[in-house]
Amino acid sequence: MKIAQKILEIEALCENLLKRHTDGGLLKFKVLAFAKLYANLSVSMIIEKLGIKKSNFALLTAELEHEGLLTIEQAEIDRRCRVLKLTEKGEKELSAFYDKVENDLTGHDIDTELQIDILINYLNKRI
Repeated sequence: MKIAQKILEIEALCENLLKRHTDGGLLKFKVLAFAKLYANLSVSMIIEKLGIKKSNFALLTAELEHEGLLTIEQAEIDRRCRVLKLTEKGEKELSAFYDKVENDLTGHDIDTELQIDILINYLNKRI
């Protein structure tokens, strides 16, 4: 199997695994997670990492802002850039989602976690 096929399979499997813990709003948690993980990245870089259209991202972030889960602010270093910031409510909602997923995935070993970390580092270097 080629690497591209394996990556597509991993992506589909991961998405299905995570969807079990949402009410169909997996993209919402992806945006919240990326806002926390990449707090200093510009909105455009997060859009690139997520691989979604700007218009879809704008609609979703406006909804998340309206729900009080995140804010969109000017970057401190470059005022032309915008960054996402999780609110306290957003932090709590993301944490609750992580807890649900963790409870579902209990029983994995350290080696599995290390392999996942290696895959994440590899993919981040390619993007």
